Amino acid sequence: MSTPRFLRHSVRSLVLSLPILLLISSSALGQQPFVTDDTDTTPRGHFHFEFMNEFDLLPGTDFPNIRQNEADFAFAYGLFKRVEVGVEAPLLTLVKAPGELPRTVSGIGDTNLSVKYNFLKHREKSHVPALALAFNLELPTGDVNRELGSGLADFYVNGILQEPLTSRTTFRLNGGILFSGNQTTGVEGIKSRGTVFTGSGSFVREFSSRLQLGIELSGAVEKNFELGKGQLEGMFGGNYLLRRNLSLDFGVVAGRFTASPRFGAKLGVSIDW
Repeated sequence: MSTPRFLRHSVRSLVLSLPILLLISSSALGQQPFVTDDTDTTPRGHFHFEFMNEFDLLPGTDFPNIRQNEADFAFAYGLFKRVEVGVEAPLLTLVKAPGELPRTVSGIGDTNLSVKYNFLKHREKSHVPALALAFNLELPTGDVNRELGSGLADFYVNGILQEPLTSRTTFRLNGGILFSGNQTTGVEGIKSRGTVFTGSGSFVREFSSRLQLGIELSGAVEKNFELGKGQLEGMFGGNYLLRRNLSLDFGVVAGRFTASPRFGAKLGVSIDW
């Protein structure tokens, strides 16, 4: 049996990217693969790079699209103490049902620009959590006619809370508002234009100096709070430290409601230098 063209394309994208990643060469496990952001920022004058490939089976509401692959590239730079700026761009591949032409569509998606400010650090023996704010502007660089972009400029603000529950377990909570645009990446996400409220939380535990695992629940809903048209996803994932500045990131996702994938798998790397 021959390998489907979609899988060949996804594997080829990942294989071609890995040599570049391994040549880029301080130490921390990235928040990948979790959607829930952390309050940490890239140290001033340093870079952080993340690559994540996510393969999703889509819900019936996205028909004739049945699968989506997102190869996501993200760079962050420590601009000031506790302030980082970032840019993120996905390479999307959509697969349609048999009989649809073209069967496979690939290309760049919408590009996200971000600023994160960690305005409160956690202190030992204090019950006050670490706090941060992130501001995101997503530019409509994806082709709308091929369903790779929304055609809208999105403006999003996210509040981030982080609290160590024990010396090895950390709780993170995010709450955000999308003020304009919509929440889609490719064909996934809430497609209607306007205000969207987002929230997520994760528990991550360090099992050894190299391995940490966690669980996460994330969701999004429009301002009218119709859950059936929203997004709800659960994930189990973690990181394995390959070397002091390089981690392997992985996860599995299951979703409910029309804006979520039915099932997904993630694999990527995070690099600090």
